[in-house]
Amino acid sequence: MKKHYLFVSSMSLFLLVMLSGAYVIDNRQVALQEQAIEVNWMSFEEALDKSKTEKRKIFIDVYTDWCGWCKVMDKKTFRETTIASYLNEHYYAVKFDAEQKEEITFRDKIFKFIPSGRRGYHELAAALLQNKLSYPTVVFLDEDFNLIQPLPGYRDAKAFHPILQFFGEDLYKNMKWDEFQKVYESPYN
Repeated sequence: MKKHYLFVSSMSLFLLVMLSGAYVIDNRQVALQEQAIEVNWMSFEEALDKSKTEKRKIFIDVYTDWCGWCKVMDKKTFRETTIASYLNEHYYAVKFDAEQKEEITFRDKIFKFIPSGRRGYHELAAALLQNKLSYPTVVFLDEDFNLIQPLPGYRDAKAFHPILQFFGEDLYKNMKWDEFQKVYESPYN
């Protein structure tokens, strides 16, 4: 009977230690999730309004609901803490559905949804993407809402960070992309 009691006591102590360890690990995971930074996404109109009080470049993620690579970029690139922090600090970040139905007024022009094929497209998406409707495409506007550059295609966080910095810090005004890549210091190394 003593052996059985000793065995049960030992197992109970073992389980207690294991559960408390799991609790510590679980708390660490919760703490890391709480520290995770997310992109402060806003609508195109909200970004324009915010720019009236504090000038910043506008970053636009042009996507569609059916685009698989758009979802991967959301999940892997935009959720990465370094990317989210950089976007929040240097840009007004906009999520723009290229097939949205709502009209948008920009620079005294009304942009509308155009039915075309099975889905259609929004005129503002076509204008921002220079009529090359490809998803995902990210678009950079300067502080005065002038188009800097649309960039089509998926990019992971490591490839995306130098692009954000190149445009976010106005480096594109004084050097070519190839020159910048030679001096760029990645936070991912």
